Amino acid sequence: MSIPSSTRSTPIDPKFVNSVGIVTPQTMHFDTPLILECNRTLTEFDLVYETYGELNADKSNAILICHALSGSHHAAGWHSEDDLKPGWWDNMIGPGKSIDTTRFFVVCLNNIGSCHGSTGPTTLVPESSEYGKPGAPYGPDFPLITIKDWVKTQAMLSDRLGIEVWHAVVGGSMGGMQALQWSVDYPQRLKRSVIIASTPKLSAQNIAFNEVARQSILSDPEFNKGRYIEAGTYPRRGLILARMVGHITYLTEDAMKFKFGRDLKSGKFMYGYDVEFQVESYLRYQGERFSKNFDANTYLLMTKALDYFDPTRDYVNNDTLSDLEALKQTLKHTQCQFLIVSFTTDWRFAPARSQEIVDALMANDKQVSYVNVDAPHGHDSFLFDIPRYMSAIKGFLNAPFLNHYKTKPTATLQRNNRNTSINTQESLT
Repeated sequence: MSIPSSTRSTPIDPKFVNSVGIVTPQTMHFDTPLILECNRTLTEFDLVYETYGELNADKSNAILICHALSGSHHAAGWHSEDDLKPGWWDNMIGPGKSIDTTRFFVVCLNNIGSCHGSTGPTTLVPESSEYGKPGAPYGPDFPLITIKDWVKTQAMLSDRLGIEVWHAVVGGSMGGMQALQWSVDYPQRLKRSVIIASTPKLSAQNIAFNEVARQSILSDPEFNKGRYIEAGTYPRRGLILARMVGHITYLTEDAMKFKFGRDLKSGKFMYGYDVEFQVESYLRYQGERFSKNFDANTYLLMTKALDYFDPTRDYVNNDTLSDLEALKQTLKHTQCQFLIVSFTTDWRFAPARSQEIVDALMANDKQVSYVNVDAPHGHDSFLFDIPRYMSAIKGFLNAPFLNHYKTKPTATLQRNNRNTSINTQESLT
């Protein structure tokens, strides 16, 4: 099967240097019923995706990119010459970059339930659907989805593309959860799993943040029980508040102090409830911008998928096991090599959560490399061009694949100020 490339001729422009250039999204339609974890069925669905680079003859150079909560299929390049910003991971993906498109064929898709083209709450209900009113948007009738459901659809897309084994599955934050789920559900279909700024499951605190965000939307009078499109309304205020709460958790106290401090927008107290501090202005701007580009029902679905994530659920039936022991049992049958990356200032998914994955893998003698990167950006660090981080990704993806250990691996713990690396494969620094 010949796979059409998303990239097309690129005009000469400085902003396209070291870029995959202008790309065109593609759509794959599936009319095979998809049974979801919630026991509901999508009779048909679309997946929107982009590809970068060229697939080699034996289809062994393919890398799958899994997006985070607000991400999409547009991970790299530009959709037109007039675009103000490239794809959300353009600093990572491209010619000569950490995920080198002169060497790898890269695929990034938009997950179902999202609002960027794949079937989701804003999609019109097809005649074949068991839910909703045909011709109207799914809205709140769109079924709840899980990370496991997303990975299942990604495997279906892999089949259509003729890719039996991924060179790597890579993701940050919620994307890292998908990369971990891939290693568990399809252990023979990937050689490497790159899990960045992620967690084996959400803490009670993280679920609490998500619930506050959801209630901000659900309590907005314009939400109309999720049927705001049909009602001609939109829960703008609720979505703004939800994003403001989320954005606070992505940053660090030091980063906010450095960027805003207690600076006043007008230089003096106004003794009112309008914007006075620069940080207030920033949060309102972020919320306002997000509310114009994201769907409220999608936000509810995405945060629920985060809350539900627990790869041990289908593999461990013993409720008396500790979280670590359950994770050990779940990861026992994985076959790929792992790179786990955390960031020192990430308090949303702290390094300790990544280390839980590392510990479970090492207890099973799996091939795992771990890098804890010193970065000031908090959870959002996985989106930044940090040299040590980028080098770790590139080194791991380009290293030879080791099928079996000749001897039992040993871990080396290296400390450099706040940086920590545990390697059972090779040095990544």
